Amino acid sequence: MKIPTRLEPLIEEGLIDSVICQLMSGKEAMVYMVRCGEKVRCAKVYKDSNKRDFHRHSYYTEGRKVKNSRRARAIEKGSHYGRIAREEVWQNTEVEMLCRLGVAGISVPKFNNFFAGVLLMELITDWEGNVAPRLSDMILSPKQARSYYKFLIDQIVQMLCLGIVHGDLSPYNVLVGNQGPVIIDLPQAINAAGNQHARLMIKRDIDNLAAYFSRFAPELAQSDYATEIWSYYQRGNLPKTQLTGSVRVQSKPVNVSGILQAIDTALKKELAWQRHKQTKLNNYSSLY
Repeated sequence: MKIPTRLEPLIEEGLIDSVICQLMSGKEAMVYMVRCGEKVRCAKVYKDSNKRDFHRHSYYTEGRKVKNSRRARAIEKGSHYGRIAREEVWQNTEVEMLCRLGVAGISVPKFNNFFAGVLLMELITDWEGNVAPRLSDMILSPKQARSYYKFLIDQIVQMLCLGIVHGDLSPYNVLVGNQGPVIIDLPQAINAAGNQHARLMIKRDIDNLAAYFSRFAPELAQSDYATEIWSYYQRGNLPKTQLTGSVRVQSKPVNVSGILQAIDTALKKELAWQRHKQTKLNNYSSLY
């Protein structure tokens, strides 16, 4: 096929020998199958920001640290240089995530190179050596659905133990390779401790998976891993516990009158203290 313009620099640098075909066009990137020597890999070409269909960019970038202060100020001001810098940070985040998660044993594509805004990484294949299908395109048996769901919940937990939330996880961002599910598309991944939306994002990620897998194993719709996982994460017990997918509901009625009485007592103490403080001020003023 004709060499896409964005891949020409990689051809010139000898990082790619040839382009085999286009694999997909997503909301933020074009993905190609390329040959690199004896290897066949994926080349992810990020679209320009004005051509992307990815909303709420700031929703994901909250809490991200930019080491270069000049770059950080430019991003905040939204200048031309700042917009370019923001795109570089966005793309570099996926590179960082692939490397960090890969080292930690999370099921993501292996990183190969990043050059001229193009990410080179492992091509995920199925048992027959064909390009791995997206999870969203598969018809699963109940057993497969339960197995894949459990595996992905475990991956989410392991990511959270590293302080990372995918933020856009769905059946469309999971490939099913010859070793099982592989998580892809990570430029929007967030720092769980630095983003106030982290809890909502991880719940949405898990809800997306539960909705899909429950089509094949209906009982999975009743699970509530998101609440359970976040509860353990906040208490620092996440890697030490066995998840059940359910959360105990407090059946004991709330003592409303007791709560109101405690509030009333606290208010009375505060008023008494304010009166005492005002009296002392008045006495002090009278001396002069």
